[in-house]
Amino acid sequence: MAVIKVGTSSWADASLLRSGWYPRTARTPADRLGFYAGRFGLVEVDTSYYAVPAPETTAGWVEATPDGFTFDVKAFSLFTGHPTPVSMLPRDLRPDSGPARVRWRDLPESSYEELWARFRAALDPLAAADRLGVVLLQFPPWLVRGERARRRIVELARRCRPWRVAVELRHGSWFDGAAAAETVTFLRDHDLTMVCVDMPQGHPSSVPPIMTATAEPAMVRFHGHSAEWVGGSKEDRFRYAYSDDELGRWAELLTDLARDAGELHVLFNNCCEGQAQRDAGRICALLGLAPAAERAAV
Repeated sequence: MAVIKVGTSSWADASLLRSGWYPRTARTPADRLGFYAGRFGLVEVDTSYYAVPAPETTAGWVEATPDGFTFDVKAFSLFTGHPTPVSMLPRDLRPDSGPARVRWRDLPESSYEELWARFRAALDPLAAADRLGVVLLQFPPWLVRGERARRRIVELARRCRPWRVAVELRHGSWFDGAAAAETVTFLRDHDLTMVCVDMPQGHPSSVPPIMTATAEPAMVRFHGHSAEWVGGSKEDRFRYAYSDDELGRWAELLTDLARDAGELHVLFNNCCEGQAQRDAGRICALLGLAPAAERAAV
C-alpha cells in the first residue's frame, strides 16, 4: 500500500486568504505555510507556473515546513508551450520589443537556457532538503497527440532530471480509444507520472480519469465539476464542492490506486474560498489519514 499524501493546489491564493481558513495568528506567509503544513503533508506550487521563484523564496519554504513535507512544483508556463506575459520574465531576459506575450521559440536560445538554469536553481533548496516531490509539466489543451508532442514531452522531462516528473495532458486525443493504452505505455516507458484528473467532461480539453500508476509517485488532481468550466472566470471554473457521495467513491478509487504505487499524491485544485482545503480534509478523514502534525508526533 502506498504512502498517501493529500494537499491542495496553492496555499496562498487570494480567495483562500479571504475565506478565514487561516487563523488571525497566521499573519505572515511563513506563518500560513507552517499552519498549512500542520494539516497536510503535500502542496502544489502554482506560482512557479506564472514566474520562476527565487532560490531565497524556496529556501524560506523549507524553513517553514517540517521534515517529510512535500512540494509538487508546476513548471513555468513558457516551458510547457503556453503564451507567457513578457512581464513575467526576469527583467534582464525580457525582449526589448515585440508582443506582450511570448512562447519559448520567441526567445534567444541563451535566454531560454538561462530560464531553465534559474528554474532549476529555484528547486535546488527543495530537493536538497528532501522536500521536492515532482515537477509537474501541465501541457496546454491544444497539445494534440503525435510524435512531435511526444518528443517535446521527453525533452522537457530530460531537463528536469534527476527529479521526478509528472505529466498532465489536456487534449482528448491522448485518451481517445486505443490511444489511451498507447499514452499510458509511452509515459510508463519514459518513467513519467501520468496525472489522473477529475474534471468536467464533454469539452475539448476534457480527459477521462484513468486511474493508473505509470511512475512514482502516482498522482490525482481534482478540478471539480463546475458548470462554468467553459467561459467562466478563473474562480467560477474551479468553484465546486465535492459531495459526500463523490468523495466516498473517490476514497475507494484512491485506495485501489495506492495498492499499485509506492506513493500517491492527491491534490485538490477546486481552489475557491478554501473549498479545496475543506475537501482535502474530508478525503483525509475518509482515507483514515490524521492531520500531518498528529502523524509527525506519533
